[in-house]
Amino acid sequence: MPTVVLEKMYGSFSPEAFESVLLSLCKGLKVRLRVVGKTSRGWIQTEVSGEDETAALHFIDREIGLAPVSVDKLKKFSVIRGRVVFSGKSKNELFVDVGVFSPETYDAVVPLQTLQVQLADGIKLPLQRLIELFCLYDNLPLKVKVAGSVNTQKKLVEAELSEAQLSQITHWIRSRLDRLLVLGAPFSDVEHAVRASRHFRDVVKIEPLGLLEQAILCKLGTDAKGLIPKLGRLLPDAMLAPFCPRKIRELTDRPFL
Repeated sequence: MPTVVLEKMYGSFSPEAFESVLLSLCKGLKVRLRVVGKTSRGWIQTEVSGEDETAALHFIDREIGLAPVSVDKLKKFSVIRGRVVFSGKSKNELFVDVGVFSPETYDAVVPLQTLQVQLADGIKLPLQRLIELFCLYDNLPLKVKVAGSVNTQKKLVEAELSEAQLSQITHWIRSRLDRLLVLGAPFSDVEHAVRASRHFRDVVKIEPLGLLEQAILCKLGTDAKGLIPKLGRLLPDAMLAPFCPRKIRELTDRPFL
């Protein structure tokens, strides 16, 4: 009966609500799922048991992802799905909580120079500007690749954005369509907000990034920033941030054609 660590919970979303989402995901499998705890950083610990336990774990890992938990899993070149933390803390490093808390909490850090190369073709944009342009705010799901050895003194490991993460960002920019990122609300709440505010005609679809993180894909000509006042009042516990391909193209020399 393994205990695994899954999504990171925050805001008003409860472990009970997460348990119900898990049960819905594993519908049809002979498996029992029970939330048994939460780490100091908010990662949910779930007990999985039953006849289809192995199949359920593989499915959950594919759909949601399992946290590494142990620092021994931070091997060079391994790709880990984490969450941005402390986005306003440093001018030179982007911190990513990758779900490692044994024997102690370790974070991945992406140096500013690496972000400048990967996101802005080497242009020396400050970290806060890159955070604003690419919506690298706290709790944004981010896939990073371990690029260096673990620093046991600082409890950090150097990383870079993974190929899959860069591919997603490039796809978003090439689409030329704005996206409004919603950090801190489940899909159903965001869908309700779009309908209740009567902005469904301005939206192509809602793209899940995580259990509590969604990207609202705007139709051509719709400004994501303009949706914030109307949707924000219906999603008071969430953080809303506009992703604007036009602004990124104006400030970087990367060829996104």
